[in-house]
Amino acid sequence: MGNYRLEELNASNIVAANSLTLKRGQEQFIAPPSYSISETYVNPTTAWPRVVMDGDTVVGFIRGNFDPENPSEELRSCLWRIHVSADYQGKGVGSFAVAALADEARKRGNKRLTVLWESGPEGPEAFFHRVGFKDIGTSRFGETIGEITL
Repeated sequence: MGNYRLEELNASNIVAANSLTLKRGQEQFIAPPSYSISETYVNPTTAWPRVVMDGDTVVGFIRGNFDPENPSEELRSCLWRIHVSADYQGKGVGSFAVAALADEARKRGNKRLTVLWESGPEGPEAFFHRVGFKDIGTSRFGETIGEITL
């Protein structure tokens, strides 16, 4: 496992974040990083975008969303997107990023962190379960809703 750290998404790392590659088959389960990056600037008061660095290399991207007034309870404190470079998957980057987001959620007074995902053979379900999310339901669009109690 590397010596990872978080940095805010900024002009010096945005291109690298947008260029992260996934393993074959994963792209069907996640929107490209550019979607999340653009959403960050549309919703700057609720978005929490960070890159995961290993030395000078961007190896991951995570975007949390903190919107305590959202009518959908599962979107008030949630993991919106996570991308880990194919070369760094299985090396603790995703776990590190989720733990950092959970810490931020706690600091903001949240009691839980949620995530929504689509199921499938190359999908993220096993990862989300490994980092502590428990299935709590299904969204109106058919995605699984997972939750970590903080």
